[in-house]
Amino acid sequence: MPSSSPIGTPSPGFLSPRYRVLLAGVFSQILCIGVARFAYTPLLPVMQQQTWLSDAQGGWLAALNYAGYMLGALVAASLHSIRLKDTLYRLTLVLAVVSTAGMALADSFWLWAGMRFVAGFSSSGAMLLASGLILHWLISHGQRGELGIHFAGLGVGILVAALAVELMLHLSFGWQAQWWGFTVLAAGLLVPAWGWLPRPAKPLASSSGGSRPPVNPPSRTFMRLMLAAYFCAGYGYVISATFIVAIVEREPLLAGAGNWTFALVGLAAAPAVIVWDLIARRFGYLAALISAMALQVVGIVLPALTDNLAGVLISAVLYGGTFLGCVSLVLTMAGRLYPQSPARMMGRMTLAYGAAQIIAPALTGMLAEATGHYDIGLWLAGGFVALGALLLIWLRAVDQTARRLDAEAKGSGG
Repeated sequence: MPSSSPIGTPSPGFLSPRYRVLLAGVFSQILCIGVARFAYTPLLPVMQQQTWLSDAQGGWLAALNYAGYMLGALVAASLHSIRLKDTLYRLTLVLAVVSTAGMALADSFWLWAGMRFVAGFSSSGAMLLASGLILHWLISHGQRGELGIHFAGLGVGILVAALAVELMLHLSFGWQAQWWGFTVLAAGLLVPAWGWLPRPAKPLASSSGGSRPPVNPPSRTFMRLMLAAYFCAGYGYVISATFIVAIVEREPLLAGAGNWTFALVGLAAAPAVIVWDLIARRFGYLAALISAMALQVVGIVLPALTDNLAGVLISAVLYGGTFLGCVSLVLTMAGRLYPQSPARMMGRMTLAYGAAQIIAPALTGMLAEATGHYDIGLWLAGGFVALGALLLIWLRAVDQTARRLDAEAKGSGG
């Protein structure tokens, strides 16, 4: 069955429409997250070596990136028209390319600050808008609504960013040439990310009659503890996501291993959603989330405990294999609690997670500049995630909604 794509992009005949749509999401993740967002992580030590960029300034640039993501999340949540969401999704793809090119124009802090903010805004397109558009297409075409492949693109994006920087370093590219290299890559990724996701024909038919399933909103205790725990998870996630390459490269015994460590993070993250979904089916959502956060604590603090390469690589696997699982488990719980309007809980959780991501890198950068190392920042991040896991243990013990969610997860696992 022939199909046409927007902007004249030919559809590869060897792929079914379902996989074209899913791969559009993967390419959007590689573009908006892997390039626009995560190219900064392996390029941070390069920029610090070749420009005046300090630890504190590097932390502030990361904080502005997450501020941009927060704005994008708020704008995405405010849109109700599927057509408007599709238009904003395509705008974020273009902004990802523009913000990547902007980083190469000059070594100006304010230019970089603006570009990191725009890049953060663009990343909301791949994480929030693309997932909704893909689900809309899958369900409206009678397909199974699964996003494991889509979110695997985030891990692939990290892998691509790390390997690209390693390759360009071997080619003796400076920081500016590397950003131009990523711009070329971004422009290439734009084509399938735009062209393989068809524009939505019409909104999904909604049943306004009395056939909606009953909604049992969570208790105040559940929401308060979940918001606090997810804030803690966001604090822990962002430190390694921003500084892991710089942390590794500062260790004399590990110099040169930073990009390979970051590549391993992406490799571990790619299958994480599928793995944690299986764990949740067997043990329940809260048990899976507590386990993921406990493992993440170990992954975060290991680089502060050892400068051994094996320890750092174990850290990369533990961190990469858990941070995306935490996000997917929380978003799945939101869908279970609010089947008709999951955005209600997703928006509140995203605000909590994102607020931590603005505070944490700025504070960690200032601490690193004051002390000359990132150890205090790593211990703080690990402590926050450990606190989050303890809050979830408390939540599981006292709240009936949490027990119901776990029972539903085990039931869906057959």
